[in-house]
Amino acid sequence: MDRYTALQVFRHVAELRSFTEAGQRLGVSSAAVSKNIAELETYVGARLINRTTRRMALTEEGRIYLEHVTRGLDALAEADDALGPIKTSPRGTLRVTAPMTVTLTRLSAAIPRFMSQYPDLKLDLHLDDRRVDLVREGFDLAIRGTDNLEDSSLIARKLAVMPHVICAAPSYFEAHGKPRTPSDLKAHNCIRFSHSGHSDTWEFKQGDRIERVQIEARYSVGSSLAIRDALHAGFGLSLIPYPYVEDDLKQGRLQSALEDWRTVETTIYAIYSSRQHVSPKIRAFLGFLIEEFGRAPTTGTTASNDQG
Repeated sequence: MDRYTALQVFRHVAELRSFTEAGQRLGVSSAAVSKNIAELETYVGARLINRTTRRMALTEEGRIYLEHVTRGLDALAEADDALGPIKTSPRGTLRVTAPMTVTLTRLSAAIPRFMSQYPDLKLDLHLDDRRVDLVREGFDLAIRGTDNLEDSSLIARKLAVMPHVICAAPSYFEAHGKPRTPSDLKAHNCIRFSHSGHSDTWEFKQGDRIERVQIEARYSVGSSLAIRDALHAGFGLSLIPYPYVEDDLKQGRLQSALEDWRTVETTIYAIYSSRQHVSPKIRAFLGFLIEEFGRAPTTGTTASNDQG
């Protein structure tokens, strides 16, 4: 028995006082109406309608049950109506989690423009470099950077690929020299991004040659902006996303090294829970992300860790 259908049938029969008219209203046969009523009575364990070939009437149990059924069906209809605008246009609250640095460098300046397009939408944006549990923590969407997207029931939409670069301030290279091979990094003061899945090992490739360097850092920090500050100060060198230091490299505030080696690329994804029934607010924000990350393709010399 489809209980919802049976309740609708019962309500129509009670209000129209006719099995035949109830069937016509619902587009089903009189036999189907009788079957639903009989199954509903079996389910509730009480006779709801007394009927003969000429007339029908609700029992006392039927009158009590009808009162509650009517309220319940009306509440369900109101709930469906309340979702109507949300299902057709972006509105309500959109909860998004995103890495701080990629948001500040690529998105935050454009967010007011996005919000102005959708006056009924509220954005609750959490900037956090840690890997959050999207479902458990109640987020609609996550922006995530990784070089190894884990298997998941979540949907991942690729937004961009971020190259990485080994770099330091000119003053640091003047004092310590530039590394010429990845193994030279062991003699340098490396600054480590602590949220990376490969923070302890930096991998480099040159043709068929692969070198993995175990990193021992005096300074580990979970922010690429903090790493950039340390680079500016001449404290050491780091493997950092190229877009975060692009202007510094072009202006000579920082210099790159190991340009003829490449590392694992970091891909930026939009992560959400399902392809089916994607709400307009999520769909609108996805469109915004695709547009913004597509504006200026990232370029650089190398690529690596899941820094965000």
